[in-house]
Amino acid sequence: MKKNNNFLLNAIVTISFIALFIPGLATAQQSGIKRTELQRHDISIPGHEAVQVRIDFEKGTAFGKHSHHGEEIIYVLEGLFVYEVEGQPPVTLKAGGVLFIPAGIKHAARNVGKGKAVELATYIVEKGKPLVEM
Repeated sequence: MKKNNNFLLNAIVTISFIALFIPGLATAQQSGIKRTELQRHDISIPGHEAVQVRIDFEKGTAFGKHSHHGEEIIYVLEGLFVYEVEGQPPVTLKAGGVLFIPAGIKHAARNVGKGKAVELATYIVEKGKPLVEM
C-alpha cells in the first residue's frame, strides 16, 4: 500500500510541476506576453492562496478573454493598457493605474501604448485550481 501512495504522490508532484512551469498550460502563455511569478503564499482563508505575477506585454499584444478562481488586483507599472471587463465599459490605464476584477468575471487586456507595457497582478484564488481559465 505504501508503494501505491508514493506512486500517487510522485504523479501529483509531476503533474503540478508540468502545469506550473511549462508555458501554455496553467499560465496560458501567449506570444509577446511574459508572465513571471514573483511569489505564492497560503493565506488565512482556508483553501486559498495569494499569487503575485509580473506580466510584460510587448507592443501591440493582447491577452484574450479569461477569468480566475478568485479576485485579481492589477497595478500598471509601465505603458498603456485597455482592459475589457465583462459588464463594464472598457477602461484605459497608464502607469500608476489600478483595477479590481471580481472572481469568475471574464476580462481581457491589450497593450495600446507605443512600447512595452507591464502590470503587477495580485490574485487571491482557490488553491489547487488553474490560475487562468480561458
